Amino acid sequence: MIGVAVGTMALVIVLSVFNGLEDLIKGLYASFDAELKIEPAMGKSFEVDEEWINSLAAVDGVEVLTEVIEDNALFRFGDNQLVATLKGVSDNFLNQGRFDKGYFQGELSLGKEGQPHAIIGRGVSYFLSVDLEQEFELMHVYYPKAPRAGSIDPNSMYNREVIKPVGIFSIEKQFDDEYIIVPLDFARRLLNYGNRRTALEIKVQEGKDVQRVKRRVREKVGEEFLVKDTDEQHASLLMTIRLEKLFVFITLTFILAVASFNIFFSLSMLAIEKKKDIAVLFSMGATQKLIRSIYIKEGAIIALSGALVGLLLGFVICWLQDTFGLVSLGVTSSIVESYPVKMQVADFVYTSLSVILITFLASYRPALIASRVKTVAHL
Repeated sequence: MIGVAVGTMALVIVLSVFNGLEDLIKGLYASFDAELKIEPAMGKSFEVDEEWINSLAAVDGVEVLTEVIEDNALFRFGDNQLVATLKGVSDNFLNQGRFDKGYFQGELSLGKEGQPHAIIGRGVSYFLSVDLEQEFELMHVYYPKAPRAGSIDPNSMYNREVIKPVGIFSIEKQFDDEYIIVPLDFARRLLNYGNRRTALEIKVQEGKDVQRVKRRVREKVGEEFLVKDTDEQHASLLMTIRLEKLFVFITLTFILAVASFNIFFSLSMLAIEKKKDIAVLFSMGATQKLIRSIYIKEGAIIALSGALVGLLLGFVICWLQDTFGLVSLGVTSSIVESYPVKMQVADFVYTSLSVILITFLASYRPALIASRVKTVAHL
């Protein structure tokens, strides 16, 4: 019973930790990503006009619609250079609480016309050695363009703009090392995008169902566009986490199966030691079915008792971790101080079913041996 209880407890705890990590990653990505994102089904960008944008913003459930121009560019600050992702956004981007989670330093502003401001990731700031206190140091941004035929002037091969970094954010390493947020007009001018956009981001009204709004937007934009929710924007990462959880579940189940050999050998020895008693029961009129049921029920008692204790211990430990953070991540600059956990009913159900199935299989063979005892030979 102790072996079954420990295996069950381990399964519950590990699965709950994976659930917590999945929720943490979803939360971090959701804080930076839009609830819904419209992208072209083919190509990199698409044409927009004011009437079409207004019609999308008027869809029931859409609270904020942000225009986005996103592309790679070369950034230089002082003597340091870095190729990073330039993300040009309309002014309402900052009204959506995109930087509420994580760390933010400096001024939350995209500036104004003629004086654009940039908000950069912490990793980008390290690579470029950006100091927000340097009032007169500007960031230079370069983007290649098709040179004119016959021109030998290197300046004709790229566009160049300057912008002042005023804020540093830290949400998740992928974003921190890659993104620089700038005003939409700045990106449009640097990249020569005109009326083209790479994406439209939508914030859903509070209380509205995201999937329902997604269906309405998809009907509006047609098959030429993809409408992705937060999970679909990072489908590969979330799929990786779920696959890891599945393989861990399978691995721990195999370990539990190995531990159940104790049940098999214990019941087998009991069947051998109690042959005389079984023979007496046969002589009193017991059937093979009754003998088998005795041993299977004994295995069931072990399984149910061990599973119940394991589930209870797993629940208590996960609750203590979630409430008091007993086990820390050991990283002082982490967004969360302790391992996140989230208990799900499905994990408890699947764990219980696997334990019961394994124990039943371990009990069946000894029960079969006991039911084949010869009465005459052991009396």
